[in-house]
Amino acid sequence: MKYLEAFLEWGGIKREIICLVLGGISLIISIFDLIPLPFDAAWAAIILCGIPIILEAVIGLVTAFDIKADVLVSLALIASVVIGEDFAAGEVAFIMQLGGLLEDLTVARARAGIEKLVHLTPRTARRLTGAGEETIPAQQVKVGDLLRVLPGETVPVDGVIVSGQTSINQAVMTGESLPVDKEAGDEVSSGTVNQFGSFDMKASRVGEDSSIQRMIRLVQSADAGKAKIVGLADRWATWIVVIALCAAGLTWLVTGEIIRSVTILVVFCPCALVLATPTAIMAAIGNATKHGFLVREGDALERLAGVARICFDKTGTLTCGTPRVTDLVSLTGKYTQEELLEMAAAAELRSEHPLGKAVVACFKENRKAGNASADGKAEPVAEKNQIPQPGTFEMIPGRGVKARIGDRQVLAGNLEMMTEQQLTPDRRAAETAQKYLKEGCTVIYLAVDGALEGILALADTLRPEAGEMIGQLSAMHVEPVLLTGDHKNAAEHIASQLGIHTVHPECLPEDKMKWISGSQAARMPVCMVGDGVNDAPALKMAHVGIAMGGVGSDIAVDAADIALVDDEIRQLPHLLALSRRMMRTIKLNLTFSMTLNVVAILLAMSGILNPVVGALVHNAGSVLVIINSALLLRCRAEGRSKRG
Repeated sequence: MKYLEAFLEWGGIKREIICLVLGGISLIISIFDLIPLPFDAAWAAIILCGIPIILEAVIGLVTAFDIKADVLVSLALIASVVIGEDFAAGEVAFIMQLGGLLEDLTVARARAGIEKLVHLTPRTARRLTGAGEETIPAQQVKVGDLLRVLPGETVPVDGVIVSGQTSINQAVMTGESLPVDKEAGDEVSSGTVNQFGSFDMKASRVGEDSSIQRMIRLVQSADAGKAKIVGLADRWATWIVVIALCAAGLTWLVTGEIIRSVTILVVFCPCALVLATPTAIMAAIGNATKHGFLVREGDALERLAGVARICFDKTGTLTCGTPRVTDLVSLTGKYTQEELLEMAAAAELRSEHPLGKAVVACFKENRKAGNASADGKAEPVAEKNQIPQPGTFEMIPGRGVKARIGDRQVLAGNLEMMTEQQLTPDRRAAETAQKYLKEGCTVIYLAVDGALEGILALADTLRPEAGEMIGQLSAMHVEPVLLTGDHKNAAEHIASQLGIHTVHPECLPEDKMKWISGSQAARMPVCMVGDGVNDAPALKMAHVGIAMGGVGSDIAVDAADIALVDDEIRQLPHLLALSRRMMRTIKLNLTFSMTLNVVAILLAMSGILNPVVGALVHNAGSVLVIINSALLLRCRAEGRSKRG
């Protein structure tokens, strides 16, 4: 059904373009009398561009007594035709249809986010019974059922682990890229992915009550609650129609000249008024595209100009989204940092855990730098010689890894793993680990031959441009806010580095929505910037949603109004400045067009203007509006680096 709707929408736009092209050609033929015809060539523009406007106006009046700008345009068209001013009628129809096409192009969008969320819903579940294990549809799981989840499988429903240890990828719910260790007694959510160990769980929330289904409903409700902005010309149309009819009627009664009344209707036709908004929006969208933004909602920039707060997800938005080794401490001095890193990398070589991969990557980077020649070029080193191959390897889900490296037994894992191996950190080791934990780091303990030898600190790293970008936004009197599913220490550490004072850690999707809704209820419109599936409800709820198009999920992009194609967040201040300049341009256009109309009406009432000249006057006004809007294309980026 959605594909049919998209086809029909695109088909309608193609028809409008064809009609405009043919209408424009007919007006050129008419004004220059290029082809001898038994009728005015402008009639092609009247029929192709004018009839749809008249039909829409009539339908709106009859079905809902809806007086919009097209009613006044229809009056001007009909009046011009009645007195034989075919070219005036044709050019009015052409200009108005052009404005309508621009509006249609700016609001064209693709809707697929909710369908993709539905695809994340698990299809089957492994239920344990007295007779063994059976595979059933996930919809048939009942509260209290005992389920088994194997490595690589999606958790089918919400529940509590009753046996087993594992690591769960909870990015779909929290947005955090690192798996979370789970054991008996811990809760797991539907839609999250079991990565390493198998476990048994008891179902607690099923069907429509499960976490993934609640997220789908959040996206739907947020989308339904976002009101669309009505065009300014349509807001004022009722008053314009009344004023135009009264002025035309009064002029006819006083002067007795129908030509003056028709001229008033023609010059009152709000061509420039209708073009004032879509032309500026289209120019601003073109500028935004040059700076890496795909504007998916026509009125998104109009809304962005009014935001008071910009909320950021952390992982993948303000940070790179992948852990890196930030520090390594030798606890006994028996081994150097290089030796400890080499043993840790060898132990983690076969690990699929993101932390293990980060340790291996760190070792390779260090070895590559160490093997650089005097001229700075890296010497070729065989891969097998870079990291010692483990003789044995064992992964302990939710704990760490155990490996034999040469004649040494190496353990790399968390505190629980060390405790199970009867290795208790001394005071110095405990204080060192605690310092890193307070900074939001993840700590890996390293033991060699039954002795605790080192500590590795890993953390997600800030995007290099994040600090400058936050500073520029603050200077533009917009409050930056951090809404993240990460734990408190990590969130506050990142916020302190960036100068963000408002921090909300450990947020689930509904928590982000609740905060955004409360802010907007207090008349503090919010722009949400995120990249994950868990950000989709917040992106929908926010006054404006901006998704990271490169690293972000398709669901987040579909939920957003604007997509940041190349993930260059340093351009966000430019986008905000562009939206504000666009609104100033629109207001200037509106002021100019209304002033022009008032002057033209006074001239028409005095008999100085006839319908053709009047049409040319407001046509010239439309051209000036387009030129003024086009200047937005040259608006330069805020905070652009010197290298340009």
